[in-house]
Amino acid sequence: MKILVVNCGSSSLKYQLIDMENETLLAKGNFERIGEQEAFVTHKVNGEKYVIKTPVMNHEEALKIVLEQLVHKDYGVIKDLSEINAVGHRLVHGGEIFNESVVITEDVIKKYESCSSLAPLHNPATILGIRACQKEMPEVPMCGVFDTAFHQTMPKETYLYPIPYEYYEKYGIRKYGFHGTSHQFVSKRAAELTNKKDGDFKVVTCHLGQGASICAIKNGKSQDTSMGLSPLGGIAMVTRSGDLDPSVVTEIMEREKLTAKEVNSLLNKKSGLYGITGLDPDFREIEAASYKDDEPKAQVAIELFTKTIAQFIAKYAVSLKGLDTIVFTGGIGENQINIRKKICENLEWMGVKLDLEKNNVRSVETKISTENSKIEVFIIPTDEEMVIARDTKRLVEDNK
Repeated sequence: MKILVVNCGSSSLKYQLIDMENETLLAKGNFERIGEQEAFVTHKVNGEKYVIKTPVMNHEEALKIVLEQLVHKDYGVIKDLSEINAVGHRLVHGGEIFNESVVITEDVIKKYESCSSLAPLHNPATILGIRACQKEMPEVPMCGVFDTAFHQTMPKETYLYPIPYEYYEKYGIRKYGFHGTSHQFVSKRAAELTNKKDGDFKVVTCHLGQGASICAIKNGKSQDTSMGLSPLGGIAMVTRSGDLDPSVVTEIMEREKLTAKEVNSLLNKKSGLYGITGLDPDFREIEAASYKDDEPKAQVAIELFTKTIAQFIAKYAVSLKGLDTIVFTGGIGENQINIRKKICENLEWMGVKLDLEKNNVRSVETKISTENSKIEVFIIPTDEEMVIARDTKRLVEDNK
């Protein structure tokens, strides 16, 4: 079975074609700047990169070009589109309606659309992707895998906010959590690596990238996570504020005469480490600057970032009543050696001992704690697309 995994953003379309017979990646790519004259797709096959620049006004046009690359006469990986047996879509916010992956129907789309107020940037974009695929491949079964579904196992006392209960009942305002497919993938892999597939396995997974979240997982089920109603909550990220005293928001709104939309943009796009430093919103640049004596703001930003992550890990050890394993994943978690080191140094009091030589790697699955560390620490590169492909395969086979 060959499965096309599609991940649509407001102006992007990421994709992978995976042969599920042996879980082999056949091709992958990313269409960027959809809706602009400068739109382009970067298509990768067997380590070779092909860049096609072409004006694209919508996701439907972008998908057509993507499908053309998959059957290209020179570097195509399939002879005909009929070889694509199913499409798996990454869906962002399923609210409380969806607690597991689903076969996409018109009813599913309608219900998913009703959750758009909870993710106004993400949900409409993914619906565009679904519609584009339906038009180009009308007979191909399609499935949706939700970022939020993995966290639906959180207990009520964890996901409720201490605000009037009527707002939860009327508007669904509660903690939902995100990066669910990533947390699910790396926690399952951690269980395999530690031979703890069954029994009492307690792990904290740290998905650290442009967006970042921490998750407490017990026996494969999410117990708590740092992101909340939206991907804005939790730790400070590159441009997102993370958790704040609510009065910070109202104070800024009042003093700057900002609308809700304007303050939302401020907290999502102009805050976080970028807001503190004023440097380019690139984590690598901010971290590099933190080692310079004349960049004290960058030093503070990195200390805030690493210390807050350590605090969440310690907090979740309390929630789990113990901790066996810590996992680092995502672009920062997998690649930033000194960030992992700083986080683990803040946890030495818990018995975390990092092997500096083993930690000196990037994007490699490996154990980086010492043999006498009370808590094992791993780097596990995430593979969200594989989670989507596996769920899609299962659903299609179950519905034959």
